[in-house]
Amino acid sequence: MKIAFIGGGAMGEAMVKCLLTKRVAAPQDMVVSDISPLRRELLNKEYGVSTLADNRKTVTNADLIILVVKPQNLPQVMEEIKGLALEQLVLSIVAGATLSSLCQGLNHSSVIRAMPNMPAQIGEGMTIWTATAETKQGQKKLAQIVLGALGKEIYVANEKYLGMATALSGSGPAYVFLFIEALVDAGVHIGLPRDMAQELVIQTILGSTRTVEKTGKHPADLRNMVTSPGGTTTEALLQLEKGRFRSLILEAVAAAYKKAERL
Repeated sequence: MKIAFIGGGAMGEAMVKCLLTKRVAAPQDMVVSDISPLRRELLNKEYGVSTLADNRKTVTNADLIILVVKPQNLPQVMEEIKGLALEQLVLSIVAGATLSSLCQGLNHSSVIRAMPNMPAQIGEGMTIWTATAETKQGQKKLAQIVLGALGKEIYVANEKYLGMATALSGSGPAYVFLFIEALVDAGVHIGLPRDMAQELVIQTILGSTRTVEKTGKHPADLRNMVTSPGGTTTEALLQLEKGRFRSLILEAVAAAYKKAERL
């Protein structure tokens, strides 16, 4: 399996690293194209992959072509690599690029669109993806293996779910990071040393998330297990409800979805 990356930035590098770490591909199986000589040198030295400046040469003989470029650069990239062989598969993680626009720009029908999130950079991501009707089952399996190296992946037949996932799992890490930041600041406010507050918060978030995953219980049931009548947790949750915490989360995700639909 030969994999060509168009774009060797942060996400492109992360994908290369994850594929190597999970032993999905070897260095000699991958080639990366990037406009920056410094990025090409770094990727070659750090991971042993071949690097090129020419996008057209990069995709030659590749089984899988992964587009990891900025949206504003996509039209030029598609024009440069247009004329792919029928058996070549294109996987795009370019934000906002629909299957129809990709197929039209590339004049190619074997195309997959994926939306990984930021934790994919450490192999703990959540990726939702879809494919054109022309994409063969074997090609879908290949994409599943590659995306699985980034963390968990979900295939959907309807492309509309990618916009929704953009607002939830795509932007979601920022919501979680903000909550962690606020919770750490709250710990400092009541007198805890910052490093201690951060360790307490991070493990609390990790442990709570794993509890939901491992028990399979509804988060509300688990919350009730922590909430004693008239206790400290009850008082804290009351303040969150007064501040419209739940409503604000709903409104934030809805706003992100509307924005994603306009892009």
